[in-house]
Amino acid sequence: MRYVVGNRSSRGVWSVTKARTAGTEVRRGTGEHTGVPVSRGLRVAAAHAWRLLVVGVVVYVIFALLGKLQLVAVALFLALVVTAVLRPLADLLARRMPRTVAVIVSILGSLLLVLGVMALVGRVVAGESGQLGHEFAGGLGRIERWLEGSPFHLSHAVMSNLQGKVANFVSDHRSVLISSALSGAGRAVEFVTGLVLALFCSLFFIRSGDKFWRWFQELMPQGARDPWDRAGRAAWRTFAGYTRGIIIVAATNAILVGIALYVLGVPLALPLTLLEFFAAFIPLVGSPVALGVATVVALATKGPVVAIIVLALIVVIGQLEGHVLHPLVLSWAVRLHPVVVALSVIAGSILAGVTGAVVAVPMVSVAWSVISELRARPGPEPSGPSPGHASDPPEPHPEPARPSRAEEP
Repeated sequence: MRYVVGNRSSRGVWSVTKARTAGTEVRRGTGEHTGVPVSRGLRVAAAHAWRLLVVGVVVYVIFALLGKLQLVAVALFLALVVTAVLRPLADLLARRMPRTVAVIVSILGSLLLVLGVMALVGRVVAGESGQLGHEFAGGLGRIERWLEGSPFHLSHAVMSNLQGKVANFVSDHRSVLISSALSGAGRAVEFVTGLVLALFCSLFFIRSGDKFWRWFQELMPQGARDPWDRAGRAAWRTFAGYTRGIIIVAATNAILVGIALYVLGVPLALPLTLLEFFAAFIPLVGSPVALGVATVVALATKGPVVAIIVLALIVVIGQLEGHVLHPLVLSWAVRLHPVVVALSVIAGSILAGVTGAVVAVPMVSVAWSVISELRARPGPEPSGPSPGHASDPPEPHPEPARPSRAEEP
């Protein structure tokens, strides 16, 4: 009797162990029991694929929320820009006065400077409006005669027909144009609201940005504070460096364009200079567009020769910006390949229009700097298994040898 019970017990243990091993082999996909072999490369690709899907869903949700809260997101971005520009000035003034007073003085002084420049531009436009109307009227006549001559040889009937179509289009779509103007007025109200919110946030960011960051770190788990601290500091260094650098580049481009337009006698030189300054915040695209507007103004007021000279400025400014200013001024920020910059600007413009085109390049630079920082200085190795191998199934335990009849009790 004891021989039979012992034999059954040993056989039962061996059977359970074999069944578990067989199940493990089926899960591993060795093909011995399923007949469908799965290579390790495919299993690793599948493990990375579902993780990428999760990341993609998270990114999509973030962009969807930013689209719903576009006013708040733009205001926060402007607050960070103002903080990056005025923080050094506030730190310098804080050596001579209380920090709160230094922050208020730096923000109010910068705001008064911007408003003064805008008032000066408005005064110049109002002063030149009468003369500019006559010059545009004569310039359109010169452009018409130029198109009728060599090398285009357009007939007068074609030009008259084109002017008639433009007039008919304006009269037929007058209601649409009026609604667009009213919508633009609503956009202006939103812009003013976002600007006030940005100034309000920047006041606290400049005053006590370090306290905000320490408070945010205290919300993190203890093990995640050091990576978050390194990533946040790398992101801020890149963002602040890019913001200050692109302002210097834009100011340099605007000064060069303004001097050239003033020497050539192009009307509205100051407004066109200001347009060039703001357009330079969109890399690779903004400056040529602004100079294209200046070329049209020069063509309508000064003729084809001056317009060709202004058009040549696009090439000169582009070469100076790409080969001199960006390598020298933006050396402390992340330097991206021109292909990456172009793709970022196009993708940002598709997703969020002009705002996306402005925000795209600094955001890509910040993301790349954070990734580089975390890869360059990895944290301590975890005691458990590596995350990259979490999808691999555990190795099966070796199958115990079945006891022979002679060894059974």
